[in-house]
Amino acid sequence: MTVPSVENLISEFIESLAVEKGYSENTCRGYRNDLAGFVEYLRQDSGAGKRRRTGAGTIRVDRLPSITIRGYLGWLHKKNKKTTIARKLSAVRSFFKFLVKRGIIDDNPADSILTPKQEKSIPEYLPVDEMFRLLDSIQTDGILDLRNRAIFETLYSCGIRVAELVGMDVKDVDFSAGAIRVFGKGRKERIVPLGQKALAAIRQYREQAAIQWGIAADPDGPLFLNKNRGRLSARSVARILDNLVRACGLLKPVSPHTMRHTFATHMLDAGADLRIVQELLGHQSLSTTQRYTHVSIDRLMETYDRAHPRK
Repeated sequence: MTVPSVENLISEFIESLAVEKGYSENTCRGYRNDLAGFVEYLRQDSGAGKRRRTGAGTIRVDRLPSITIRGYLGWLHKKNKKTTIARKLSAVRSFFKFLVKRGIIDDNPADSILTPKQEKSIPEYLPVDEMFRLLDSIQTDGILDLRNRAIFETLYSCGIRVAELVGMDVKDVDFSAGAIRVFGKGRKERIVPLGQKALAAIRQYREQAAIQWGIAADPDGPLFLNKNRGRLSARSVARILDNLVRACGLLKPVSPHTMRHTFATHMLDAGADLRIVQELLGHQSLSTTQRYTHVSIDRLMETYDRAHPRK
């Protein structure tokens, strides 16, 4: 059987992620970049390459042993964190799983390789006063200011991912129910409650957009628009947030994901049930949500140490 080139197989794999699994454009781009790095390693690994090539520069993915992938991990260890290595290994493992499904190979050579053990890190978050300080610092003088206020009120109000936020359409906001519809990883739909401040900020922004930009309330149109009336990108949201953080004088890096972490931490600190927070965040695994409990436990221990008379 003639095996297609590795580049063609990767393209077919990426297409399957988008069509069959509903992965976002950013996720598909990440998989493609990680697999491009893997192919780069295979081309550089000339010793093992003699066993894999049938012609000049042709990589035979149906002849890759597990030891080659172990060598790739060793190569990654020289300049990457464990979290990055785990992500890249996951991409390679998923690619070979696709090849097994396609009948290109019989067994997945990456199945026997263990994912590097991850360090348990506590997510970065903002205390309540700093979060309020950031939100209250956003001006509401112009249409873009109103949009920015609506964006970050929404991110903090419900903890959605920035990709979920920029993917929202006008019809996804239900003002009467006080909720929004978002599409998470794999295009999984969920309904999330939204606070009154965020709802009011969205309403004010859209009403001003209708007046100033003359935009009809197209339910299928994007909720958050850029200055050219197109859909706002996740990268633009991060850049806007950087400027706001500097302007209000916060001396720490804050990303849209920090706001998601902040939402989860504040909910758990206020006594919210862990499984409810899991549902709100759209986490598949409860263990992912449990990372946020470490923050609350640390605060509990600090309070105990300060308050208990017999330490």
